[in-house]
Amino acid sequence: MTEGTARVHVVGAGLAGLAAAVRLSGAGLPVTLYEAAPRAGGRCRSYHDPVIGRTLDNGNHLLLSANRAALAYLEEIGASDTLISPTDGPLPFLDLAGGETWRLTPSEGPIAWWVFQPSKRVPGTRAVDFLKAVNLRLAGPDTTVAEAVGTAEPADTRFWRPLTVAVLNAAPERASARLLWTVLAETFLKGAAFCKPLIARDSLDASLVEPAVRTLERQGTVLRHGLRLRRLACEGQRVTALDFGSETLPLGPDDRVILATPPAVTAELLPELRLPEGSDPIVNAHVAVPETARLPDGAGLLGLVGGLAEWIFLRPGLASVTVSAADRWVDRPAEDLAARLRPEVARALSLPLNPDTPEQLPIRIVKEKRATFSQTPANLRLRPKPTTPLSNLLLAGDYTDTGLPATIEGAVTSGQTAAALALQPRPERAAC
Repeated sequence: MTEGTARVHVVGAGLAGLAAAVRLSGAGLPVTLYEAAPRAGGRCRSYHDPVIGRTLDNGNHLLLSANRAALAYLEEIGASDTLISPTDGPLPFLDLAGGETWRLTPSEGPIAWWVFQPSKRVPGTRAVDFLKAVNLRLAGPDTTVAEAVGTAEPADTRFWRPLTVAVLNAAPERASARLLWTVLAETFLKGAAFCKPLIARDSLDASLVEPAVRTLERQGTVLRHGLRLRRLACEGQRVTALDFGSETLPLGPDDRVILATPPAVTAELLPELRLPEGSDPIVNAHVAVPETARLPDGAGLLGLVGGLAEWIFLRPGLASVTVSAADRWVDRPAEDLAARLRPEVARALSLPLNPDTPEQLPIRIVKEKRATFSQTPANLRLRPKPTTPLSNLLLAGDYTDTGLPATIEGAVTSGQTAAALALQPRPERAAC
């Protein structure tokens, strides 16, 4: 790499691309960041919705105190103080069908003694239901979560299924046991200090996107919006130009490219590369509620079972609901989804609801049909490495082989990994 002349071109300004660009520009490298959309953020973005008069996040995202990569990224962009914990203690849950409530209380230390204490376990479950986590640790590459831990009630509907759906956006019958194990090993099995939930205080944009853009601009990164990469021009074993249709940008001999595009776009640009097949949807609902609305014990987060809604995130005046692994629901009319979710939100917040005047709780349904790649055992085999056969091309994105689920932590990790590789000295070009 020639000092002062080599540039890294990051294509895609979602969290993977932003994380890569922040790390590289912070190391002093010249970076250009390209984004097809008018603004950065990808699937992690916020906007003002005129229907309910609130600023909405496109999707609901939860970080945990164990997410080292994401927390390091927030520190790099000066936004660590924009995260808050929605609950000071254990995670609260409500069974919408039976009305029962409980709190999930991990142990303070790395040994999961809580599974042997009935007062800390999910009501009706036994210690053996949770000790089946050992089966996840021993699972083969083709094993699903359901095959590893079973579907015994109520452990299935009150613990394993909600956990799997929340983490992997797939039902236990489809989701990879090995991938769920990586999350358990870093959170519940390390103790309560690693399970603290964290959410954006104001919005995803305000925490994860806007501070990153300001940081990049301050460090001299060039941000170019409205450019969608159409083709990678290649000669031999390297990319020589980026073809955006309206213009073609030649690369310098020591320039590198980080492709941080969604898997569908990456597949178009690199058709010879095998990538995970299929995606799974998420449905989100945002409900305008009174500023005085409260969840039980004043928490800002509530897990739900026994209904359609799975999680409620509460900010002043806004309740946001998540329905993951939403294959059955994503094609339903928004009006039908609203009719099901509005009373569940009202019940969780103890709000009166007159079925004849649903407008008292204005609601916006947001569907993300390609929220994540399908995190099945078969697809885990197809996750690409960050390196490619092209000597100056790297991949980033939550679908790459990070060993993590398709989450904020996975996306940021992929960007930081690609950046670390781009910072390494180039091999002699004669060896390419």
